[in-house]
Amino acid sequence: MLGVDPGSTVTGYGVVGRADAGRGGGALHLIECGVVRAPKTPDLARRLAAIHVEITALIARHHPDALAIETVFVSHNPRSALVLGQARGVVVLAAAQADVTLAEYAPALVKQAVTGTGAATKAQVQHMTARLLRLAAPPRPSDAADGVALALTHLLRSGRPLRRAVVG
Repeated sequence: MLGVDPGSTVTGYGVVGRADAGRGGGALHLIECGVVRAPKTPDLARRLAAIHVEITALIARHHPDALAIETVFVSHNPRSALVLGQARGVVVLAAAQADVTLAEYAPALVKQAVTGTGAATKAQVQHMTARLLRLAAPPRPSDAADGVALALTHLLRSGRPLRRAVVG
């Protein structure tokens, strides 16, 4: 399961699997997480292309059954919301090109699934992400932790077995 928290400069991701995917049970475990850092250029098209290339590579490397992403939210700054929407679009495109199912979750639903309350703070989500995956500390940076939380949300809500991710 691949979770992606898109951004126009930093896009967080997390790949989470189950120890025994064949039976739909088993402990959840973190396979990989990190961030895609778009080039520091004012050229939005180049930043979006870099995000697309990296997400496409992640999909090819891990072969997820689904990609979880947050639904679009309305920002106080319309320009920021439009740019974020475009970053989100290249992630959605990468999933579609690889024929990976797209799962969309509202931010409050991610908080609810991971912590038990839709009003949780970012710190609470990070703490519970670490607990659910039996990690010594939350994934870093916070953008990566958000991607992991999205992947966890899908796994916790879907209840369906997943293929084991291919590592390497």
